[in-house]
Amino acid sequence: MRRTSIKAAALVGLVALVTCASAYAVKIEIDHTVVSATAGIAPRALPARANAPVEVQSVTRIQTTNGSPPPTLREISFMFDKNGSINTKGLPTCTMAKLAETTPDVARKRCAGAIVGEGVGRAQVNMPGRAPLEISSPLTFFNAPPVDGKPSLIAHAYETVPVPKAVLVPFSIERIHHGRYGFQVKIQLPEIAGGFGSATLAKATLGKTWKLAGKTVGYTNAHCVGGRLQIHGAISFTDGGFFPGTLISPCHVAG
Repeated sequence: MRRTSIKAAALVGLVALVTCASAYAVKIEIDHTVVSATAGIAPRALPARANAPVEVQSVTRIQTTNGSPPPTLREISFMFDKNGSINTKGLPTCTMAKLAETTPDVARKRCAGAIVGEGVGRAQVNMPGRAPLEISSPLTFFNAPPVDGKPSLIAHAYETVPVPKAVLVPFSIERIHHGRYGFQVKIQLPEIAGGFGSATLAKATLGKTWKLAGKTVGYTNAHCVGGRLQIHGAISFTDGGFFPGTLISPCHVAG
């Protein structure tokens, strides 16, 4: 562990909150690693009590200040505001078997009705004897069959080095009771590019609407309490680095 106790005590001072158009941003630097993230929930005008469909947008960047490769991601976790809900009623599902060995285009065509989010991921690849290179992939989030009664998703990405391969990451949304937060997601990250890749960007938008019994319903939903909706995220690396941060998206009651 890299001076863990000192860094844990210093985290509060290292977090800088910067006001953005529709969200707050957090930037944390420890040693040579810099993690910055933004998150927002749209629209900002929401009901005071009944939930309405929303989109959740997030951007996370990982860089270093000395030009070295970023550390390897181990886990990303999020806790979401309790003033919301996840709805999958009437929404098609997709499975790991359907997505196995598929390119992004094929995956999206094969399970079009189950798509609940999209984005992009980037990574730096440092293979022995080769110059560093950046790889990029579309990200697609599919509604999957429930796991132990919990809403579940499959994240799909595609890497081209060292060999072309679909990368599938299943995860579930757990109901929790933790102060402001009511939902939790923990995502275990697989190796990138055979273990030679380090994630540098994850950009995603989650949210979908469809018709059910003549009504428009949403996958991600929320209402406005206290003028804000809140997300707490944490990123951990295989070298012991840990980067937590709270992101706040302003909202107001629709009039």
